[in-house]
Order: sequence, then structure tokens, then C-alpha cells
Amino acid sequence: MRALIVEDEIPASEELNYLIQEHSQIEVVDCLEDGLDVLKFLQEQEVDVIFLDINIPSLDGMMLAHHIGKFASKPYIVFTTAYKEHAAEAFELEAFDYILKPYDEKRIAAMLHKLETAFKRDHEQEERERGSDDGQAHNTAQANDEWSASHMQARESNTQTERRINLLRNDNIIVTDTADIYYAEAQEKVTKVYTKNGEFTMPVSISDFHGRLPQETFFRCHRSYVVNLSQIREIVPWFNNTYLLRLRDLEAEVPVSRGKVKEFRQLMRI
Repeated sequence: MRALIVEDEIPASEELNYLIQEHSQIEVVDCLEDGLDVLKFLQEQEVDVIFLDINIPSLDGMMLAHHIGKFASKPYIVFTTAYKEHAAEAFELEAFDYILKPYDEKRIAAMLHKLETAFKRDHEQEERERGSDDGQAHNTAQANDEWSASHMQARESNTQTERRINLLRNDNIIVTDTADIYYAEAQEKVTKVYTKNGEFTMPVSISDFHGRLPQETFFRCHRSYVVNLSQIREIVPWFNNTYLLRLRDLEAEVPVSRGKVKEFRQLMRI
């Protein structure tokens, strides 16, 4: 992996560079201090990850991340900052992680391991897709079959992307496998998410959150609830011909609203 550090404080830049070298195989290709210099750099070179401070000259880190988010090939972004209050916005920008200063070496090491694992997985998926495209170009007799295979792989790639989601906890961004999510519940202006690894509070509506999940697995069973169908262990008849859903490993019960019963029965084949 090729990395760019964007940091206007030299001691912080040097420390992060050291930790990256100490705990990963990531190559730091440059360290820049100015947001506009970063945009110029990215016009000429590609990197796989940007470690991005928020408080930098010319163009702050959040604005810079907005610009980078429009690139056809987007690098991972890891925010490195002393400010907790930007974590929600970082989540909206789909940042890979949000690291607070002063740096904690164990936290950095864990993030780097997670980053390299995600990069390897995504890179292997791209290689499989590229191989499929090459095969199609060299075998016109099987054009229709390869067209179908390419589209199936594209759908698989989209599903792989959807299977990972960023969740917030204590100003940290936790990259989570959606299979580990049991259900989500709307609470006023936020959404509570219940997972194998605990609870998270997301600063988005439940509709927005549902839209980021694999639609074939997550069902909007109630205006206030989204449930992972694969985590249901028991379906309990309730009043007015509705149901309560009991989930694996949890004591909580999730309701199916009357308006969703027909669709739920079809999905569960009951």
C-alpha cells in the first residue's frame, strides 16, 4: 500500500510515520502540510490511503476529503486529529477510521492491521473482476456467458462493499461486518444499532441507515426498526396478527408492524 500523510505539525507527522513503519508494510510516499498541495499531488500520483489531519492550511481536512470523495478511484481516508467533534461528519464521508491525538500506539497498530486486511480483500476482488473482463475480451464465442458472469461479479462486488459499514463509538469509527448487526432502532434523531460487539449510536435517520445495508438481508419490519433476517431465531405471534421477533444472542424483541406483515411472511415463507 502507498500512503500519504497530511499533517502540518512536524512532530505529529514524524510520529505517525514511525508508527506506520513499525506496525505495517505500508509505504509512506510523502508528507504534506497544505491542503492545496495535496490536491496537486493527487493529480499526478495515486495513493491507497491518506492519513489526514483536519486543521491544515489552505484547505482544511474535511473540505479536502469532500473533494477526494469525488475521485473515480478513491483512497481510504483515516482522519488524524485532536478534535472529537468532527467524528460524525467523518462518518458521513465514509472515512475508514478516525484517530484522536495524542496517538495511542495500540490503537494505531490495530487500525493499520484492519486497513491492510481491507485493502487486500478489496484488491483481490478487483483482480478477480479484471480477470473476468480479460477472459471476455479473448473469447467472443462465450460473450453472453461472460457478460452474465461480469454482472454477477459486479453485483458481488457491490454486496462486498455493502457488507462493511462504518459505525461510531466514542468518536472512533469502527468498520463492521453487516452480518454482525442484529437490528437497528430509531430513537428521535439518531439510530441505535445493536451488534455482536455492542451498541452504537448513529447520527442519521433509520431510513438513511437502512439504505446503507444489504437490502436482501435487512428488512424494515416497522417504521422504527430494521432487522437482520439472518439473525432471527424465533417468530412469535402477537396481537392483530402481527409478530415479535426474537434474535440470536439477545433478549430484545423486535416488532413487525401490521403494514409489514404480508411482506414479512413472503420473505420468511410463512
